[in-house]
Amino acid sequence: MRAASVSDYRELARRRLPKIFFEYIDGGSYAEATLARNVADMEAIALRQRVMRDMSSLDMSVTTLGQTMSMPVGLAPVGMAGMYARRGETQAARAAAAAGVPMCLSTVSLCSLEEVAATGVAPWFQLYVLKDRGFMRDLLGRAKAAGCPVLVFTVDLPTPGARYRDVRSGFTGSSGLSGALNTAWDGITHPAWMWDVWANGRPHVLGSVAKAIEGKGRVTDYLSWIARNFDRSVTWKDLDWVREVWDGPIVVKGVLDVADAKDAVKAGAQGLVVSNHGGRQLDGVRSSISALPKIAQAVGSDLEVYMDGGVRSGLDVLKAMALGAKACLVGRAWAYALGAGGEAQVARMLATLKSELAVAMILTGCANVRDAGRELLDLES
Repeated sequence: MRAASVSDYRELARRRLPKIFFEYIDGGSYAEATLARNVADMEAIALRQRVMRDMSSLDMSVTTLGQTMSMPVGLAPVGMAGMYARRGETQAARAAAAAGVPMCLSTVSLCSLEEVAATGVAPWFQLYVLKDRGFMRDLLGRAKAAGCPVLVFTVDLPTPGARYRDVRSGFTGSSGLSGALNTAWDGITHPAWMWDVWANGRPHVLGSVAKAIEGKGRVTDYLSWIARNFDRSVTWKDLDWVREVWDGPIVVKGVLDVADAKDAVKAGAQGLVVSNHGGRQLDGVRSSISALPKIAQAVGSDLEVYMDGGVRSGLDVLKAMALGAKACLVGRAWAYALGAGGEAQVARMLATLKSELAVAMILTGCANVRDAGRELLDLES
């Protein structure tokens, strides 16, 4: 199948990846109500079709935090992308750079900060709040040394959400011989992935945190260490500590409430991501797109407002821009594409989003994406 949409990349990834990794990408927390809401609420927004306007020239570029993006899209942090394709984070970084959009590297990436930066364009870096402040200080220093231009500070994960699919697939909670045999069989029955990732994509460690847990050899060892080190005591004052080490822009990721957005402004953040962690943390909360308008209205003049969650097309990007976002971060979209076929498929997916955005702009009469506003939406439908 030749992929034409994000849903097609999802199907290709489902076929190619072992179930344990596909379910990790695809799933959410608990009953996945918020995961479904992210997509359904986005789909429910109607664009307002306009005709007989000169659309011979389109401008899809945006400038944010000192960077110019070819379109208002970036790659959101996705954990363990190196298990979806050989050295997957480096492949995604190259595709993003070629498309003229930023990539945000997860703390729990297989490829280290340095390896991804060596592709030629330093990524934005996503940081979790961990109990081990010495490790955090070292990691921030490495990000700065690697040339990462933006720090994305994830604040909605003081503890991991309960993801039932990961338990059922054996990603979490499995141990002993039966768990090992199930994992082995999952790999053997996906030979293309086995050759690309398992045989030739080593080392299978979380590159940016490897120094913290010397002597461990499995990805699950690293994930267990991370899980034990999530810090429930974190407050806005911790941004002051981060500022002692990091002097670049800070984007706070994981905000759904206007009061929290205002606190991010008071704490001195330069941006925030309206996000429910892709429906992977607290289930039952509102969708990102439904939370976006009030947050953008409240703080959009004080910092850069981005959003993620439920973005599956270029049309969705324009909807988010019309509701106040400066840009969208896509997570599952690029993870599916990477799992479907590596860098080439990520590049094609980004090209598809750009093409879809162009069509949406033309048919809504929006020649400059930076001018997108609520007038592009049919709010009476």
